[in-house]
Amino acid sequence: MGSSTNKPVVSEQDFGVLLRERAEGFLTSCAVPSGTRWSKRRFFEVSASADELESFLDDHGARTNRTFSAFTELVASVRGFALAGMQLAHLDRRVDSYGVAERLPGGGAEVLGHMREALSFVQDRTALLMGALLEEARERGVSELQLGQGQRPDDAMEAPPRLANNVDLDRIDDDDHRIAKVATSYLSALKMLEDVGIEPMLEADRREEFLRAKCSEETARVWEATVHNLQSSYDTYVKNTVLETGDPRLPDLRGHASAALHTLGAVTYLTHFVERHERGLRSDMADSVLQRLVPRSQVRDVTLNRLLVSAQAFIRSGGEIASSLLPSYTRVSSVELCLREGIFLHARPASLIVAIVQHHGTPVELEVAGSRCNAGSILELMVAIGSNPEQRTFVAHGDERTLLDLEQLFAADLGEAGLEDLPVSLNYLRQRR
Repeated sequence: MGSSTNKPVVSEQDFGVLLRERAEGFLTSCAVPSGTRWSKRRFFEVSASADELESFLDDHGARTNRTFSAFTELVASVRGFALAGMQLAHLDRRVDSYGVAERLPGGGAEVLGHMREALSFVQDRTALLMGALLEEARERGVSELQLGQGQRPDDAMEAPPRLANNVDLDRIDDDDHRIAKVATSYLSALKMLEDVGIEPMLEADRREEFLRAKCSEETARVWEATVHNLQSSYDTYVKNTVLETGDPRLPDLRGHASAALHTLGAVTYLTHFVERHERGLRSDMADSVLQRLVPRSQVRDVTLNRLLVSAQAFIRSGGEIASSLLPSYTRVSSVELCLREGIFLHARPASLIVAIVQHHGTPVELEVAGSRCNAGSILELMVAIGSNPEQRTFVAHGDERTLLDLEQLFAADLGEAGLEDLPVSLNYLRQRR
């Protein structure tokens, strides 16, 4: 096995020659005249070029080299802000077509204003970071480029003409169920953000305390992934179906999810920028430059008071649509479920009940001794069962498809004889193990 001590070492002078050649294209894009318009395409090209250059720098250990660490950190920061800008530029371009403004308070003027203020902040700071990178490049002998010497990018048409939507739209089997699952997932995402307690906070100390406790990079990525999965499910199972063309609520719901998704994407990148600084991954020189160009307090203000507030507003304003879809695409019923002699509802079979409910993705309530609990929550289910250990009969309320599987689970004595004895229709319970 080789060791790090056996790796070839390149001199700083020789590396500077390599970097000069590799960084030329990216630095040229940083040197465009001030006032050059920031389109989604420009953000994308900057982020992609920065990503490629950052990988080159990391491959050569530049991040931990005193001479080139600040240069490397500035490249990484440009990349992160460009990715945030790409999310917000996409949203700014598409928000009118999403149809969300009419459901936002006051016609969306305040929320859309927040979103565009955040975009303006990201544009300005990306430009400042690029200027600082050019200065650092000149100091390190990597480039002589000055701001304004780059060539303005050629933007692609922002609203390209679209082909006619004339594909044969066949109704997929079980479309109703899939739409109900999407609506349920939307309401779950809404609850996820509502539980955070997002609200505008002008006091810097209070805002910092809130974000530190509630919005780590890891948490922000969970929020973004949750809404992304929701949108992906919609695009896979609902988009371009006959039901979508006949129910305007469906594309409207996707519009609200998409607006929230792109806003949360920007939250993730800005939170990463702040946490990277906290972990001490930058050199002292880079820290000083970045704090001057992108003050932490400003990033935190935009993250909470512009982006998180807007994301919550986007998804909250679509909640009524999601709620209205559930009764339209589910066949709600009730069924009595009885335990046979010698069978008891404890933790293991309770987990199977939860698995069935989560598999179907629509809400089900289990009535235990007259009180209802969420059958998709193992915690609520165990509390209800534990409070009524002698209960032998239960009533489930929800979509008929879920109830049918619950009936089969109870008829098979909750799988107590082994999952292999469950009916074929419950195969998914075996596959999850």
